[in-house]
Amino acid sequence: MTRMGSPRRLAALLAAVTAGIMMLPARAPAETPAQCAAFSDLARFNLPLSRVAQRVALGEPVKIVAIGSSSTSGAGASSTASTYPSRLEVELKARFPRLSITVLNRGVGGEEVPQMLARFAEAVIAEKPDLVIWQLGTNAVLRGHDVGKVAEDIHEGVARLKAIGIDVILIDLQFAPRVIEKADAAPMVGLISAVAKRDNVDLFRRFAVMREWSETRHVSFQQSLAPDGLHMNDWSYSCMAKLLASAIADAATRVPQTAGVSTLPVAQR
Repeated sequence: MTRMGSPRRLAALLAAVTAGIMMLPARAPAETPAQCAAFSDLARFNLPLSRVAQRVALGEPVKIVAIGSSSTSGAGASSTASTYPSRLEVELKARFPRLSITVLNRGVGGEEVPQMLARFAEAVIAEKPDLVIWQLGTNAVLRGHDVGKVAEDIHEGVARLKAIGIDVILIDLQFAPRVIEKADAAPMVGLISAVAKRDNVDLFRRFAVMREWSETRHVSFQQSLAPDGLHMNDWSYSCMAKLLASAIADAATRVPQTAGVSTLPVAQR
């Protein structure tokens, strides 16, 4: 029978084991997934989407074309199913389960507004969409191109779409390190907002939404961006799609207002 050591030796052994455990590297805590949210005024459109609203009211199919550059084509996403247009289709179908909804991805990485305009006839108008979502502006800022010229081109594109009765949503820049370091980032955001207001179309304020994620909700760039510090990732594309779907659903089902007075019967107010 083996005899136990003396109390003094046992105490020394326990102290040595404890010291060894304390020297082991601590396991890093798992990163908590960021919550998808944004201030309500950032994720709501000012204008109704009249054509989409009509299709929804009649229970007719809704076709959406998403045109843009790498943020639309899906750079930074793990698969085509994780791009914002793909996720947007899923989100809209969940909100309108009885409707046939199609979202076509017509994004081409690296393009600027003139190149997109050159594709409008074939990639957009030929599809006969009810809504066009146009993401733009980032590449011109990254390359230091004339911000003022962009406004003219956006106006031309919006005019072409509105002339044939298509609803339009513009999407501005992403709030990312490689974008915000450029002097023209804020002016471009302001320019796109001004064009949307002048041309009476809706604007998804991606730059402001992502800035709120970063500065107010403390979502790190590691959580919201791909490793390149520029493109979005699966989480941010999915969150953008959720917010965009919510804004589209609201703008397509909003009760009309006349002179600030609700048109609902008194009994329903």
